[in-house]
Amino acid sequence: MAKVIAKTGVSCCLMHNKSNASYQNLIFDVVMDLKESVEIALEKGIDKDKICIDPGIGFGKTVAQNLELINSLELLKILKFPILLGASKKSFIGAALDLPVGERLEGTLATTALAVFKGISFVRVHDVKENVRIIRMLEAIKKYKSYEGK
Repeated sequence: MAKVIAKTGVSCCLMHNKSNASYQNLIFDVVMDLKESVEIALEKGIDKDKICIDPGIGFGKTVAQNLELINSLELLKILKFPILLGASKKSFIGAALDLPVGERLEGTLATTALAVFKGISFVRVHDVKENVRIIRMLEAIKKYKSYEGK
């Protein structure tokens, strides 16, 4: 796949995935695994500017690990690549809120809001209209930040 991506010059997203939820140190292990994926991509000739990374929420992680990873998203910035969060309607939201798939909008919006505040570049969502609205509102709030005593 890496050779095809490099040859065609398309962009790609490197997602963390593991066959089980066994980690020595979740954040460190995810960062190191993504770093290895990036190195492979670069070795195969994929342009650095064509790569984004995804922590792989819902793939080879427990509910607690997914929550920890989302709470620590900014630590992935050490890799210096745009980050994509794909948490929309995932089972960890259902487990945390005890809700079926069709009722996970608010949980998804919470992950989107957190991603915005942590400076994450992309979110993959199902309910686009609602997520765009929350992102626009958060950007408006962030734009008007001021401090007393300047």
